[in-house]
Amino acid sequence: MMNIHIMTLFPEMVMGGLGTSIIGRAMDKGILSIEAVNIRDYAYNKHQSVDDYPYGGGAGMLMQAEPVYQCYQAIQEKINAAKREKSADIDKEEKSISEKKTRVLYMSPQGRTFSQRMAEELAEEEELIFLCGHYEGIDERVLEEIVTDYVSIGDYVLTGGELPAMVMVDAISRMVPGVLHNDVSAEFESFQGNLLEYPQYSRPEIWHEKRVPEILLSGHHANIEKWRREQSVIRTALNRPDLLDKAELTKQERELAVSCSSVRKE
Repeated sequence: MMNIHIMTLFPEMVMGGLGTSIIGRAMDKGILSIEAVNIRDYAYNKHQSVDDYPYGGGAGMLMQAEPVYQCYQAIQEKINAAKREKSADIDKEEKSISEKKTRVLYMSPQGRTFSQRMAEELAEEEELIFLCGHYEGIDERVLEEIVTDYVSIGDYVLTGGELPAMVMVDAISRMVPGVLHNDVSAEFESFQGNLLEYPQYSRPEIWHEKRVPEILLSGHHANIEKWRREQSVIRTALNRPDLLDKAELTKQERELAVSCSSVRKE
Protein backbone atom coordinates (compact mmCIF):
# COMPACT_ATOMS: atom_id res chain seq x y z
CA MET A 1 0.00 0.00 0.00
CA MET A 2 1.20 3.51 -0.81
CA ASN A 3 0.82 6.16 1.89
CA ILE A 4 0.48 9.79 0.84
CA HIS A 5 0.54 12.66 3.33
CA ILE A 6 -0.44 16.17 2.21
CA MET A 7 0.54 19.16 4.34
CA THR A 8 -2.01 21.88 3.66
CA LEU A 9 -4.06 24.75 5.05
CA PHE A 10 -7.15 23.40 3.27
CA PRO A 11 -7.57 19.68 4.03
CA GLU A 12 -11.25 19.67 3.03
CA MET A 13 -10.36 20.90 -0.44
CA VAL A 14 -7.75 18.17 -0.92
CA MET A 15 -9.78 15.26 0.41
CA GLY A 16 -12.93 16.45 -1.32
CA GLY A 17 -11.14 16.24 -4.67
CA LEU A 18 -9.23 13.01 -4.09
CA GLY A 19 -11.87 11.06 -2.19
CA THR A 20 -14.01 10.34 -5.25
CA SER A 21 -13.96 8.14 -8.36
CA ILE A 22 -10.99 5.80 -8.96
CA ILE A 23 -8.74 7.27 -6.25
CA GLY A 24 -11.54 7.20 -3.69
CA ARG A 25 -12.33 3.54 -4.45
CA ALA A 26 -8.64 2.64 -4.11
CA MET A 27 -8.64 4.30 -0.69
CA ASP A 28 -11.74 2.37 0.34
CA LYS A 29 -10.07 -0.89 -0.70
CA GLY A 30 -6.91 -0.12 1.27
CA ILE A 31 -4.70 0.09 -1.82
CA LEU A 32 -3.97 3.76 -1.12
CA SER A 33 -3.84 5.75 2.07
CA ILE A 34 -4.17 9.50 1.57
CA GLU A 35 -4.36 11.97 4.44
CA ALA A 36 -4.48 15.74 4.45
CA VAL A 37 -2.75 17.19 7.53
CA ASN A 38 -3.73 20.70 8.56
CA ILE A 39 -0.66 22.86 9.13
CA ARG A 40 -2.75 25.17 11.33
CA ASP A 41 -2.99 22.39 13.91
CA TYR A 42 0.70 22.98 14.59
CA ALA A 43 0.51 26.76 15.03
CA TYR A 44 1.89 27.95 18.38
CA ASN A 45 -0.53 30.80 19.02
CA LYS A 46 -4.15 30.87 20.18
CA HIS A 47 -5.41 32.22 16.85
CA GLN A 48 -3.73 29.38 14.89
CA SER A 49 -2.17 31.86 12.48
CA VAL A 50 0.66 30.43 10.40
CA ASP A 51 1.74 33.51 8.45
CA ASP A 52 3.62 36.73 9.12
CA TYR A 53 5.14 39.67 7.27
CA PRO A 54 8.37 38.92 5.39
CA TYR A 55 11.64 40.43 6.55
CA GLY A 56 12.82 43.11 4.15
CA GLY A 57 9.29 44.16 3.28
CA GLY A 58 7.26 43.33 0.22
CA ALA A 59 3.69 42.53 -0.65
CA GLY A 60 1.75 39.75 1.03
CA MET A 61 2.38 37.38 3.90
CA LEU A 62 4.72 34.42 4.29
CA MET A 63 4.06 31.03 5.88
CA GLN A 64 6.22 30.66 8.99
CA ALA A 65 8.79 27.92 9.37
CA GLU A 66 7.83 26.42 12.74
CA PRO A 67 4.23 25.28 12.05
CA VAL A 68 5.37 23.70 8.79
CA TYR A 69 8.28 21.98 10.51
CA GLN A 70 6.17 20.67 13.39
CA CYS A 71 3.59 19.34 10.95
CA TYR A 72 6.34 17.56 9.00
CA GLN A 73 7.85 16.14 12.19
CA ALA A 74 4.49 14.71 13.27
CA ILE A 75 4.05 13.00 9.91
CA GLN A 76 7.59 11.62 9.87
CA GLU A 77 7.20 10.27 13.41
CA LYS A 78 3.96 8.58 12.38
CA ILE A 79 5.71 6.99 9.40
CA ASN A 80 8.58 5.76 11.55
CA ALA A 81 6.21 4.36 14.18
CA ALA A 82 4.34 2.41 11.50
CA LYS A 83 7.63 0.99 10.23
CA ARG A 84 8.64 -0.07 13.72
CA GLU A 85 5.31 -1.78 14.26
CA LYS A 86 5.53 -3.54 10.90
CA SER A 87 9.02 -4.78 11.71
CA ALA A 88 8.28 -5.83 15.28
CA ASP A 89 8.22 -9.56 14.50
CA ILE A 90 11.32 -9.53 12.34
CA ASP A 91 14.71 -10.44 13.80
CA LYS A 92 16.62 -7.20 14.37
CA GLU A 93 19.78 -8.85 13.05
CA GLU A 94 18.06 -9.64 9.78
CA LYS A 95 16.43 -6.27 9.28
CA SER A 96 17.13 -3.04 11.08
CA ILE A 97 14.43 -0.41 11.10
CA SER A 98 15.24 2.21 8.52
CA GLU A 99 14.02 5.65 9.50
CA LYS A 100 15.27 7.36 6.39
CA LYS A 101 13.94 10.73 5.41
CA THR A 102 10.73 10.47 3.41
CA ARG A 103 10.63 12.33 0.10
CA VAL A 104 8.96 15.70 0.59
CA LEU A 105 7.59 17.31 -2.56
CA TYR A 106 7.12 21.08 -2.53
CA MET A 107 4.86 22.50 -5.21
CA SER A 108 6.86 25.34 -6.76
CA PRO A 109 7.39 26.87 -10.24
CA GLN A 110 11.11 26.67 -9.43
CA GLY A 111 11.02 22.88 -9.55
CA ARG A 112 11.35 20.21 -12.20
CA THR A 113 8.32 19.97 -14.46
CA PHE A 114 6.11 17.05 -13.50
CA SER A 115 5.83 14.33 -16.13
CA GLN A 116 4.58 10.78 -16.63
CA ARG A 117 8.11 9.51 -16.11
CA MET A 118 8.28 11.29 -12.76
CA ALA A 119 4.87 9.85 -11.81
CA GLU A 120 6.20 6.35 -12.51
CA GLU A 121 9.30 7.05 -10.43
CA LEU A 122 7.36 8.41 -7.45
CA ALA A 123 4.87 5.52 -7.60
CA GLU A 124 7.73 3.26 -6.48
CA GLU A 125 7.86 5.01 -3.09
CA GLU A 126 6.01 3.58 -0.09
CA GLU A 127 5.60 7.00 1.53
CA LEU A 128 5.32 10.48 0.02
CA ILE A 129 4.80 13.85 1.67
CA PHE A 130 3.42 16.82 -0.28
CA LEU A 131 3.88 20.36 1.00
CA CYS A 132 1.36 22.91 -0.25
CA GLY A 133 2.37 26.54 0.07
CA HIS A 134 0.10 29.60 0.24
CA TYR A 135 0.29 33.36 0.46
CA GLU A 136 3.67 34.53 -0.90
CA GLY A 137 5.35 31.22 -0.13
CA ILE A 138 7.09 29.57 2.82
CA ASP A 139 10.07 30.63 4.96
CA GLU A 140 13.14 29.45 3.05
CA ARG A 141 14.78 27.95 6.14
CA VAL A 142 12.22 25.19 6.59
CA LEU A 143 12.25 24.42 2.89
CA GLU A 144 16.00 23.90 3.08
CA GLU A 145 15.56 21.57 6.03
CA ILE A 146 12.73 19.28 4.92
CA VAL A 147 12.13 19.47 1.15
CA THR A 148 13.75 16.84 -1.08
CA ASP A 149 12.03 17.66 -4.40
CA TYR A 150 10.80 20.93 -5.89
CA VAL A 151 8.14 20.15 -8.49
CA SER A 152 6.16 22.31 -10.92
CA ILE A 153 3.11 21.34 -12.99
CA GLY A 154 3.58 24.23 -15.42
CA ASP A 155 4.70 27.79 -15.97
CA TYR A 156 1.79 29.64 -14.43
CA VAL A 157 0.81 30.92 -10.99
CA LEU A 158 -1.91 29.43 -8.78
CA THR A 159 -3.28 30.59 -5.42
CA GLY A 160 -1.77 27.62 -3.60
CA GLY A 161 -0.13 24.23 -3.86
CA GLU A 162 -3.26 22.14 -3.32
CA LEU A 163 -4.31 21.81 -6.96
CA PRO A 164 -0.80 20.85 -8.16
CA ALA A 165 -0.55 18.31 -5.33
CA MET A 166 -3.91 16.81 -6.29
CA VAL A 167 -2.85 16.57 -9.94
CA MET A 168 0.33 14.79 -8.97
CA VAL A 169 -1.35 12.44 -6.49
CA ASP A 170 -3.88 11.45 -9.14
CA ALA A 171 -1.20 10.72 -11.74
CA ILE A 172 1.02 8.85 -9.27
CA SER A 173 -1.83 6.83 -7.78
CA ARG A 174 -2.85 5.48 -11.18
CA MET A 175 0.55 3.81 -11.44
CA VAL A 176 0.11 1.91 -8.16
CA PRO A 177 -0.82 -1.75 -8.82
CA GLY A 178 -4.49 -2.45 -8.15
CA VAL A 179 -5.71 1.15 -8.40
CA LEU A 180 -7.03 0.76 -11.94
CA HIS A 181 -9.46 -2.04 -12.78
CA ASN A 182 -7.21 -3.04 -15.64
CA ASP A 183 -3.54 -2.48 -14.81
CA VAL A 184 -2.68 -2.78 -18.53
CA SER A 185 -4.50 0.51 -19.15
CA ALA A 186 -1.84 2.30 -17.12
CA GLU A 187 0.82 0.98 -19.48
CA PHE A 188 -0.72 1.93 -22.81
CA GLU A 189 -1.95 5.48 -22.60
CA SER A 190 -0.91 9.07 -23.22
CA PHE A 191 2.82 9.76 -22.89
CA GLN A 192 3.72 6.09 -22.47
CA GLY A 193 7.00 5.68 -24.35
CA ASN A 194 6.84 9.44 -25.09
CA LEU A 195 4.01 8.96 -27.56
CA LEU A 196 0.48 10.31 -27.34
CA GLU A 197 -2.40 7.87 -27.07
CA TYR A 198 -4.05 6.55 -30.24
CA PRO A 199 -7.72 7.45 -31.01
CA GLN A 200 -10.32 5.19 -29.43
CA TYR A 201 -13.90 4.30 -30.34
CA SER A 202 -16.92 2.65 -28.74
CA ARG A 203 -20.48 1.75 -29.79
CA PRO A 204 -22.36 2.52 -31.95
CA GLU A 205 -20.39 1.56 -35.04
CA ILE A 206 -21.76 4.61 -36.89
CA TRP A 207 -22.35 7.91 -35.11
CA HIS A 208 -23.24 11.19 -36.89
CA GLU A 209 -22.36 9.40 -40.15
CA LYS A 210 -18.86 8.74 -38.86
CA ARG A 211 -17.69 5.12 -38.92
CA VAL A 212 -15.35 3.31 -36.58
CA PRO A 213 -12.14 2.49 -38.54
CA GLU A 214 -12.53 -0.91 -40.23
CA ILE A 215 -9.29 -2.22 -38.77
CA LEU A 216 -10.80 -2.09 -35.26
CA LEU A 217 -13.67 -4.32 -36.39
CA SER A 218 -11.41 -6.91 -38.01
CA GLY A 219 -10.60 -8.92 -34.90
CA HIS A 220 -6.98 -9.17 -36.10
CA HIS A 221 -5.14 -8.13 -32.92
CA ALA A 222 -1.68 -7.84 -34.46
CA ASN A 223 -2.93 -5.50 -37.18
CA ILE A 224 -4.92 -3.50 -34.62
CA GLU A 225 -1.84 -3.02 -32.44
CA LYS A 226 0.18 -1.97 -35.49
CA TRP A 227 -2.51 0.56 -36.46
CA ARG A 228 -2.68 1.94 -32.92
CA ARG A 229 1.08 2.35 -32.80
CA GLU A 230 1.08 4.21 -36.13
CA GLN A 231 -1.74 6.48 -34.93
CA SER A 232 0.23 7.29 -31.78
CA VAL A 233 3.24 8.26 -33.88
CA ILE A 234 1.07 10.39 -36.19
CA ARG A 235 -0.68 12.16 -33.32
CA THR A 236 2.58 12.88 -31.55
CA ALA A 237 4.20 14.22 -34.71
CA LEU A 238 1.24 16.51 -35.37
CA ASN A 239 0.49 17.68 -31.82
CA ARG A 240 3.58 17.18 -29.65
CA PRO A 241 6.64 16.80 -31.91
CA ASP A 242 8.85 17.75 -28.96
CA LEU A 243 8.21 14.28 -27.49
CA LEU A 244 9.58 12.42 -30.51
CA ASP A 245 13.22 13.04 -29.62
CA LYS A 246 12.78 10.85 -26.54
CA ALA A 247 10.63 8.18 -28.20
CA GLU A 248 12.07 4.86 -29.36
CA LEU A 249 10.97 4.57 -32.98
CA THR A 250 11.73 2.15 -35.77
CA LYS A 251 13.11 3.47 -39.04
CA GLN A 252 9.64 3.29 -40.62
CA GLU A 253 8.05 5.05 -37.68
CA ARG A 254 10.67 7.77 -37.81
CA GLU A 255 9.94 8.30 -41.51
CA LEU A 256 6.22 8.42 -40.76
CA ALA A 257 6.83 11.03 -38.08
CA VAL A 258 8.95 13.15 -40.43
CA SER A 259 6.26 13.08 -43.12
CA CYS A 260 3.61 14.11 -40.60
CA SER A 261 5.80 16.91 -39.30
CA SER A 262 6.18 18.19 -42.86
CA VAL A 263 2.40 18.28 -43.26
CA ARG A 264 2.10 20.10 -39.93
CA LYS A 265 4.53 22.82 -41.04
CA GLU A 266 2.57 23.36 -44.27
